[in-house]
Amino acid sequence: MVKDINRIVTGAHYGLRDWLIQRVTAVLMIVYVLLLAFLFSFYPISDYAALKSLFASQWMRIASFLFFISLCWHAWVGMRNVLMDYIHATSVRLTMHIFVIISLFFYLIWFAEILWG
Repeated sequence: MVKDINRIVTGAHYGLRDWLIQRVTAVLMIVYVLLLAFLFSFYPISDYAALKSLFASQWMRIASFLFFISLCWHAWVGMRNVLMDYIHATSVRLTMHIFVIISLFFYLIWFAEILWG
């Protein structure tokens, strides 16, 4: 005989998706850092002009932008989870969520302006 178990489901259930996002974005960031380490070891950066010429190519700008998108997404998932775990007042938590989202979006736009401006 199978018992009918009435479960009370609570929480947002971001677990597996958050775990996967954190791992994928971390791998993307590690690949970018290794790419930079490789380029810096074989491409002499002696001044600002050399550094600027490295980031002048479109592929490097796109790789850098993808890195920064990954960084922002990684930060968002981490901050959201920390805020959900430790800030219990809903209004304070919502305010902090909005502040983090606006900040990360501003940083992303600013980074794009730096790369293509």
